[in-house]
Amino acid sequence: MPVRQLSPETINRIAAGEVIERPASVVKELVENSIDAGARAIEVVAAGGGLALIRVTDDGSGMGRDDLRLAIERHATSKLNDEDLFNIATLGFRGEALPSIGSIAMLSIRTRRTADRNGLEISVDRGARSEIRPSAVNPGTSVEVRDLFSATPARLKFMKSERAENIAISETVKRLAMAHPDIAITLTTGERAGLVLPAGKNDADGLLKRLGRIMGREFLDDALALDGERDGIRISGFAGLPTLHRQDTAFQFLFVNGRPVRDRLILGALRAAYGDLVPKGRHPVAALFFTLDPREVDVNVHPTKAEVRFRDAGAVRSLIIGGLRATLETAGHRASVAGGARTLETLARSSGAAYGAAGNGYGNGHGHGGSARNATPWHPTTSPRPYPAGFAEAIQAPFDGLATPSADTRAATELQPDSIRARPLGAARAQLHETYIVAETENSVIIVDQHAAHERLVYERMKAMLANGGVTRQGLLIPEIIEMEADEAALLADCSHELAELGLVLEQFGPGAVAVREVPALLGDTDVQGLVRDLLGSVLSEGGTKPLRDRLEAVCASMACHGSVRAGRRLSPPEMNALLREMEATPLAGQCNHGRPTYVELKRTDIERLFGRS
Repeated sequence: MPVRQLSPETINRIAAGEVIERPASVVKELVENSIDAGARAIEVVAAGGGLALIRVTDDGSGMGRDDLRLAIERHATSKLNDEDLFNIATLGFRGEALPSIGSIAMLSIRTRRTADRNGLEISVDRGARSEIRPSAVNPGTSVEVRDLFSATPARLKFMKSERAENIAISETVKRLAMAHPDIAITLTTGERAGLVLPAGKNDADGLLKRLGRIMGREFLDDALALDGERDGIRISGFAGLPTLHRQDTAFQFLFVNGRPVRDRLILGALRAAYGDLVPKGRHPVAALFFTLDPREVDVNVHPTKAEVRFRDAGAVRSLIIGGLRATLETAGHRASVAGGARTLETLARSSGAAYGAAGNGYGNGHGHGGSARNATPWHPTTSPRPYPAGFAEAIQAPFDGLATPSADTRAATELQPDSIRARPLGAARAQLHETYIVAETENSVIIVDQHAAHERLVYERMKAMLANGGVTRQGLLIPEIIEMEADEAALLADCSHELAELGLVLEQFGPGAVAVREVPALLGDTDVQGLVRDLLGSVLSEGGTKPLRDRLEAVCASMACHGSVRAGRRLSPPEMNALLREMEATPLAGQCNHGRPTYVELKRTDIERLFGRS
């Protein structure tokens, strides 16, 4: 077959296959054009999942006759100065979007510049272009796309349901709206306005308000401001507390020079920055914005501009990890406010269910006019246990034994200065089930998991000692001999030098055992055998291929778990208050080494609502 030149229509359809994956791709290209045109208000309308209709209307600069004629030509753009592909300061620059869309759908553009008395209109019907004609239109531009993929019907087989396409469109608009809080944006899918975002200030407060409207109130309450710069690269935005996490990365939003991206480098650095603060399999929540010289980032490495490449990737990664860790440490002991809210919701639902089932004047009983003929009197030993599992170790609290006291309330009777209630974690008042410390502040009740909290404190002490030359050791009067497989004993012996830095001194004791001679002083009277076997599991999990120093923090976490105050240990009032004070002074004390919360805070106003007092 001889070589031949493809027709312009075929070339445009091939380009459309690269740029236009689904209706959301069209919305992205058109909204980006509106932003580049200086729009202060953008309206997006979609019908039939965007396949039947997409209309984007803005109040931007508009176009004259010559600009409108060139706008539907391939590789015609007003956004690239001197054809310098390394100095791109706009969202679009290739000039492929409009001609590609016009080759596979019915495209109509109506536009008017503010200085012009009349507007203009042009249409492209699956590659066939009309003449420019007058049009009655407000200043700005309105682009309408109908019957998307009608020229390439095979692509329609790959489209998802209307609901799924509407969700994709909404996500696209939300990402663009996050990067531009000073632009009012409205999205209507079908007959419903699904997103209405008024224009705000283009500053940190305005950005946080915009993020809160998109990411939810939960993020607004638990967001930590981030702002730093190094080597000409600035990072800003907001990161959620470690106790605010999700099962996927859907709430990780990344922007480079105002462009939404999905970058593996940034995502990896984000995971590294949170490290063990987030439970395994969960993902932190963040919206990060990077600003740098356009020449330092290549935005032309992906057809849809969804990925970028940094010239100095190491500097970007270092800035992310350093900036996020510093921000998280400034949060101190803070934990997500959502924990207390969820606890109250659980108690409200459980209490309602328990009392309703009992029929003793609640639910379907006398108190609401229902019949109590078949009601069973409520009794603590016969009613269902509605209470949630433990905060750190999922231990079911033994509420069946309500006939006997289950709380140590000595702390409530001790004389304590009133000022202690003004502290963030307040004054200890009781210990429940020898596991949970109940503290009182001026306007809330704090419930602390003593094991999880102390685990974090020991962990942070060990890391500080490690950074300052090594963990203090204490010798064992009689070495502890631990038997194991010969290969396992040899592997631990190979790691003995690194373990010694952590305060654990051991040596191989014959072919199938190790002898432990010293342990970290912080751990006190610990289960040495359990500790060594846990550390062995950590080493074996990666096959011994990584140097142990690369996993020192994980090893520290395992040691800290063994050295912390266990659930089931009774604490004296001074010990409880000392734990609270140390939590307040320790960064990241709001979550244990496994990422679970160390305490929940129940606001007094919320408790009063739970009991109908407000």
